[in-house]
Amino acid sequence: MENGINLENIITQGALVIDMRTVGEYKSGHIKGSLNVPLHNIEDAMSWLIKDVPIVVVCESGSRSAQAKEILEANGYIKVYNGGSWNNLGSIKAGGCPIK
Repeated sequence: MENGINLENIITQGALVIDMRTVGEYKSGHIKGSLNVPLHNIEDAMSWLIKDVPIVVVCESGSRSAQAKEILEANGYIKVYNGGSWNNLGSIKAGGCPIK
């Protein structure tokens, strides 16, 4: 939960889950259906992310996802949630989500 928000509900209702870890970290395990966008590539991803679609950002510990949340919000994304460690979200399966 982020500030009392049930992230599992947000994800199962179609939020885009973005894993901010490196490609190698992502390949070692991730949330099924999540996208891998390493933190250093977040600005490139803004060319195809839709601003009003809910986004849950995750990483290993919550640090990179917190940074990604700040960057996205500073660029007009309004439904961004820090999921913290991807492991904390258990076996939630991310659904598909439209991109522009």
